Amino acid sequence: MAHQHRRKFIQSSLAITTASATQIARATSSANQEIRIGLIGNGGRAAALKAELRKFPGARLMTIAEVNAGRKQDQGVRHVDDLRTILDDSNIDAVMIATPDHWHAPAAILACQAGKHVYVEKPCSHTVREGRLLVEAAAKNRVIVQHGTQVRSTDMMIEAVELLREGIIGDIKVAKCWNVQRRGNIGFQQPSEPPQELDYENWVGPAEWLPYQQNRVNSGWHWFYNFGTGDMGNDGVHDIDYTRWGLGVTTHPDRVAAVGGKYFFDDDQQFPDTQHVLFEYRGDGKPGSQKTLIYEQRLWSTNYPHHTDSGAEFYGTDGQMYLSRRGKIEVLGPRNVKRDIKVTGEAQNTEKHIGNWLECIHTGKQPNADSLIGHLTSSLCHLGNIAVRLGRGFEFDPVSESVVDDSQANALLTRKYRDHWGRPSPV
Repeated sequence: MAHQHRRKFIQSSLAITTASATQIARATSSANQEIRIGLIGNGGRAAALKAELRKFPGARLMTIAEVNAGRKQDQGVRHVDDLRTILDDSNIDAVMIATPDHWHAPAAILACQAGKHVYVEKPCSHTVREGRLLVEAAAKNRVIVQHGTQVRSTDMMIEAVELLREGIIGDIKVAKCWNVQRRGNIGFQQPSEPPQELDYENWVGPAEWLPYQQNRVNSGWHWFYNFGTGDMGNDGVHDIDYTRWGLGVTTHPDRVAAVGGKYFFDDDQQFPDTQHVLFEYRGDGKPGSQKTLIYEQRLWSTNYPHHTDSGAEFYGTDGQMYLSRRGKIEVLGPRNVKRDIKVTGEAQNTEKHIGNWLECIHTGKQPNADSLIGHLTSSLCHLGNIAVRLGRGFEFDPVSESVVDDSQANALLTRKYRDHWGRPSPV
């Protein structure tokens, strides 16, 4: 794809509709064919992905695109400054995206349009609109997209959800998950000159411009609207994903309500450290079809339900299940009578998730966490953040993916974009 086409895409397509895609028909790879991979982003999460990828002899890391010259240290791998070099390389079959959140969907959509399969870290989007565009790009270009929520490929979680489907606790009406941990204070800082080794212009990329500030980069980007999705999108997304999965809802919610804010931290962070968000799924609207998903976040505590910082409880008409991606499960019947169950004891497994993606590239099957699954889960993070940010709940139309009669909330379902490849760097 020409660079000019990509500039047009970033400027208009993400905010409005799917850009015209190059129709690339992909023949199904043979089971013995090597999958050649490009990695976009080479920070901390990329290190974990590379370690897992090395376990698969049928996959070869060819090229890494990274805007920080200090991270170009991988031996035997080509390093480039611009992700477009990877997208233009016909020798690369697939990409893994481990950038800050604001780059996830733009890089993934561009990769789909270039005919490359995608493994994109969570959340797969920075806004609800971006998630829908990614779903459309994956389908239109016939590529395999895997969302980086590893619980979907973890045997314990698969077996636990199957128990729920079989009715081990009856008809599930409500599920609650939590993200409780003690985060650090990022302090107050002022804009400054970026370090020489960082191409900050390309780091900001399509996001609205903010001058460089040390606590806005590295892991600090999580806590700023322009670049991150808060801890709901950073860590809570995992628990939200398997809670939504276990609850059995396969659409967006109809209603969102939330309270929260910065109850503890006094620093530059824009996202809340405390959140209580409720999502209501109305089903067909008749009594008995409704379900509720509850998300709780406290980033200033080390007192966890069930002694786990990350977990979920499912409440059914005949019992309760506690489940954690940390490898823990407990099932209670009526009157809290403990039930004996047998599942694989296993914490969330990145190796299996990558393996599932690679297998699907060979077979053409849909992966365990395809683009639609990623979109529905990531959207809950976006909607919860919007509700806390505005200080009010709202009705949501799952079909049109829009907030009902609330222009201010609707404006936050997308974002403004820079055409950063088509203009000089800011002075």
